[in-house]
Amino acid sequence: MANLQVTAVTCEYRTNPLGIDISQPRLSWRIESERRGTLQQAYQIQVSLTETGFENPVWDTGLIDSDQSLHIEYNGPQLASRTRYFYHVKVWDNFGRESEWSDTAWWETALLDPSEWKASWITPNPEEMNSQTEPAFMLRKPFNLKKPIESARIYATGVGVYELYLNGDKVGDELLAPGWTSYHKRIQYQTYDVTTQLNNNDNVIGVILADGWYKGNLAWENKRHIYGDQRAVLLQLHVRYDDGAEEVINSDSTWKATTGPILYSEFYHGETYDARLEKDGWSEENFDDKAWKGVVVCHPQVTSMVSQENNPVRVTETIRPISSFVTPAGDTVIDFGQNMVGRVRLSVNAPAGTEIVLKHAEVLDKDGNIYFGNLRSAKQTVKYITKGTGTENYAPYFTFQGFRYVKVEGYPGQENGLPLENLVGEVIHSDMEPTGEFETSNSMVNQLQQNIVWGQRGNFVDVPTDCPQRDERLGWTGDAQVFIRTALFNYHGGRFFTKWLRDLKADQLPDGGVPFVIPQVVDGASSAAWGDAAVICPWNVYLSYGDERLLAEQYDSMKAWVEYIRVQGENEYLWNTGFHFGDWLGLDGKEDSYYGATPNDLVATAFFAYSTRLLRDTAVVLKKGEDVQTYGELSEHIIEEFRNEFVTKNGRLAVSTQTAHVLALMFELVEGKVRERVAHDLNELVLDHDYHLTTGFVGTPYLCFVLSNNGYHETAVKLLLQKTYPSWLYPVTKGATTIWEHWDGIKPDGSFWSDDMNSYNHYAYGAIGDWMYRVLAGLDMDKAEPAYKRIRIQPKFGGKELTYVRASHNSMYGKIITSWNLTNEDVTAEIEIPANTTAQILLPFAKLTDIKEGINALAEMDGIIDICQTEDGVSLEIGSGSYRFVYPNERGIGVVYTSDTKVIDILANEKAAEVLISYIPKIASNTSILTSLKKQKLSELVAQPFTNLSPDQMEEVIEKLNQLERETVELSGLKNGLQNQIK
Repeated sequence: MANLQVTAVTCEYRTNPLGIDISQPRLSWRIESERRGTLQQAYQIQVSLTETGFENPVWDTGLIDSDQSLHIEYNGPQLASRTRYFYHVKVWDNFGRESEWSDTAWWETALLDPSEWKASWITPNPEEMNSQTEPAFMLRKPFNLKKPIESARIYATGVGVYELYLNGDKVGDELLAPGWTSYHKRIQYQTYDVTTQLNNNDNVIGVILADGWYKGNLAWENKRHIYGDQRAVLLQLHVRYDDGAEEVINSDSTWKATTGPILYSEFYHGETYDARLEKDGWSEENFDDKAWKGVVVCHPQVTSMVSQENNPVRVTETIRPISSFVTPAGDTVIDFGQNMVGRVRLSVNAPAGTEIVLKHAEVLDKDGNIYFGNLRSAKQTVKYITKGTGTENYAPYFTFQGFRYVKVEGYPGQENGLPLENLVGEVIHSDMEPTGEFETSNSMVNQLQQNIVWGQRGNFVDVPTDCPQRDERLGWTGDAQVFIRTALFNYHGGRFFTKWLRDLKADQLPDGGVPFVIPQVVDGASSAAWGDAAVICPWNVYLSYGDERLLAEQYDSMKAWVEYIRVQGENEYLWNTGFHFGDWLGLDGKEDSYYGATPNDLVATAFFAYSTRLLRDTAVVLKKGEDVQTYGELSEHIIEEFRNEFVTKNGRLAVSTQTAHVLALMFELVEGKVRERVAHDLNELVLDHDYHLTTGFVGTPYLCFVLSNNGYHETAVKLLLQKTYPSWLYPVTKGATTIWEHWDGIKPDGSFWSDDMNSYNHYAYGAIGDWMYRVLAGLDMDKAEPAYKRIRIQPKFGGKELTYVRASHNSMYGKIITSWNLTNEDVTAEIEIPANTTAQILLPFAKLTDIKEGINALAEMDGIIDICQTEDGVSLEIGSGSYRFVYPNERGIGVVYTSDTKVIDILANEKAAEVLISYIPKIASNTSILTSLKKQKLSELVAQPFTNLSPDQMEEVIEKLNQLERETVELSGLKNGLQNQIK
């Protein structure tokens, strides 16, 4: 690698994007350097109309003194539509080095002016074919090109979902285009480079169009035609000939239409495909379309068209089934080993008319039969009817399912076993770049991380949905806002959330309220924690990517939401009216209720305070001085009112739920001694439930954060590692491969939660991933310098069950890696910081004189900007580069038992419990005594009449417990050493 390189040049988060409709696109890049501490000091960008034309650029920044390498706005002459712009970048660094020019990249504009749309929306002539009732129809248009072609682009969209064909081949690899937006206000169009697919003479364009989100079944049972009852397509093909002439082929009344083999196609219910009705060669020349029907020009209710914003939906992975079996009920079922979202591609050789039926489900019941009950009215059924011409291959076109198991009916010879190689799962989701990795020494935590990632993949199908399988699959705002920070660790979500937030803004109610789901397709006003997505989501996108433009775009929406709340309550600072979901699915509510016990007034006012503070912070970023003052003062008033309403004179919360305490701490609604008391009481509430949570959607994402940040990190770790219900690892013990909607979606006895609402792919509780990245691995940022310009790495160790934690995040500046390996003797930290960033690192419990970096003393090494010994360890300020720090682990990895150790912590270890019970047998035989003692310290057991534990006996207990722990740690060390040798 050269000494200094510019790499990963992007335009609007994309590499060489085709179809940009932004007048001032933004350019970003990364720097790579083998030298530690590299910082950009200056940059230069050149933009040209040809790949080799930089001697006469259309825009040249000249040398700009700046360390900025993200979101540099193009400020050259006005861009022309349908034009490719080439650009390259060079930089200068703090060591006086000048890079070579980066590899040349480009962006290509789409249709920048709405008046450039000359095509017509077309639909089959209703007098000849009823396009309202046919599940899918096909359109075609032959045309002739008379000269050699230089380039060709198709700009296309549809109301419904479409696939595009040209001369017999599918155009592009996108699925479910044009995606789901608030169609009446915004619809996306796609840009396709079809230069190589055109002939110099006869050609044919073909389109298949189905119902999709536009007019299909959506938002529960029997609800259709939400946006309209007539599908239509809009298309322009622009051809540029070698001689510079141009020609445009538009969708118009000369096209023809017919029905085809897709007899039924719905997202909820699946697809029926009769291969006998295929029109061979239908999108090629020389096809006889005399029997096809005419089309008419129509006018769907579409206000604005925008070029593709989100990452397209694609097949991103294929999964082979791991087994097939016959259930006790006699069903033939295949198991893909992973709860996934997508479709099954099948191959079959069978006589014409053979019907093969695939019914998709997520789990088996306790008897081993496939379970469809939680799908509610969604059929999730695909039917394929063979044409009998040899080997046939088929994958559904316009549907997707959430499933691990598939019941197969009608496959030839299935009674003798299914040929698994002929049934392949194709994973479908918005094709975002994976940016995060997290692993530990604990296999169950690693599975939890995989479950979080698969939950995100399955529910990020163009919009962030709650679930991908039942008759819902909607963009619930509450789920999105609690999960967004985790989502942005795992995948690059800049484009994904930008598109969704623009729909949120479009669907926001006139009074500033935010609908429950975006795009808005259900009735209802607004709810605290759900509507707050309007503020929380853009702020988190800004933190992750430094995207000020998105903040500016969304600012009016953010402000409108806060102002909406401001007039809801009986006074200006307390939101105590209206409907709220509250701490949805909290376990402390009434039996069989979806609502947690935390009062709605508390939840609503807490989020009011939080959103107002974030709005103030946004105003600071956008330099809106008056709003900074207005919303800073409003935030203070809300916090004051919260304390008046919900904090007692004795400094305790008036509400004794875990979630109430979590929100008060997370949103900084209490301070000083009151904060200490609230944190203590929260810890006690967790102990009361034997290290189990009772929180729902609102409290769960923040629970471990507030424990770790307020002196109770050990409790947070015990919550993470808890294996019994309710906990994150309980579903893992039941074989879960995604996050569940309910902590006990499958109960210990194998029975299910209610069919009414029991998704096994529901990402919200996966929000724990944020804490795993930021606290266990310590990978975080300084919010004053977003996008990880200034990185903060401050891990909190997890004890002997988490002796190794490694996380990486591919930020806008480059990959950040933090890895911590603990033995009973040493701590080894391996850290990688990308160029043009710095990092503040804490080496926990380290002493300055003991740390080695490689084989050298710390102070001797390059890249170390500052060193400081603190109460918590050694704090370092470092520049870019790779580092390996080693220092003694004076605390070891085992538990140290003392007189302050609580009974509950001893009883959590089976062998330790045996030691204590040998001295106090009544603990094992008397439940009431156990309940009264479990939160007490060992020292508090001395001299109690029913324990008969003397001070000397207490010391004996402590010595035996510590000896047992030493033996356990030594055994663990030998085991880990053997595993390392094997590796």
